Amino acid sequence: MTQRIAFQGEPGAYSHEACRDARPDMEPLPCRSFEDVIAAVREKRADIAMLPVENTTYGRVADIHRLLPESGLHIVGEAFVRVHVSLMALPGVQIEEIKTVRAHPVLIPQCADFLRRYGIQGESAADSAGAAMELAESGDRSSGVLASDLAAEINGLHILARHIEDHAHNTTRFLLMSPKAEMSRRGDHGMMTTFVFQVRNIPAALYKAMGGFATNGVNMTKLESYMVGGSFNATQFYADIEGHPDDPAVQRALEELDYFTDMLEILGTYPRDPRRD
Repeated sequence: MTQRIAFQGEPGAYSHEACRDARPDMEPLPCRSFEDVIAAVREKRADIAMLPVENTTYGRVADIHRLLPESGLHIVGEAFVRVHVSLMALPGVQIEEIKTVRAHPVLIPQCADFLRRYGIQGESAADSAGAAMELAESGDRSSGVLASDLAAEINGLHILARHIEDHAHNTTRFLLMSPKAEMSRRGDHGMMTTFVFQVRNIPAALYKAMGGFATNGVNMTKLESYMVGGSFNATQFYADIEGHPDDPAVQRALEELDYFTDMLEILGTYPRDPRRD
């Protein structure tokens, strides 16, 4: 039986591209929202969830850090997708015919130089892959879409220009999440561990909690705070570190962290993606 991997968006979305690259043997399952992606896995309609957590241009993906601890799922892998933007239109349309392009609001500013050069006006759409699907059904020869090559392929659109983004570094990091934790050591590039915690209400608690990672030589690649429960006092932290919880240095650092926290939950241990480098 073919396994399924759930993602948020329409077919051809960058999350779909991440699914195809990371798990080419699995059947992608498009979902309307991040909550629907999580529900699909929890309800056994999908085996794994693919969720974006951060982007090199726009930072943290909204709401995702709140959803991860509540999901009941465990991180089993990470994937990085270079966000290449292509201009696409109906077959036979020339670039000179394009007056407007539709795309998710975050993509339009990334292609500002290209659009200015051709005098094309950008219009916001809820979803770039969805905009590609709508264009294919509309027959509008004066409109284009900014989206992935995969969106053009799925919807039978013609790519007029590839990789038109202004900057060459835009990358999105995704997490693969499963109902079952996988704690084994795997991969050839080391391990990552992700956890959330709340510090005790004592002076310099965060400073003291982080001290164990510094003194034990554990590299923390991410530390972010966010409010929980609608309270300004209940701050929760999300952290990524290099290493496995069974590593002696990581073990000592986590033990010290635990002493200064009211809550500590490991969300997953997974292979370090070589594209981090």
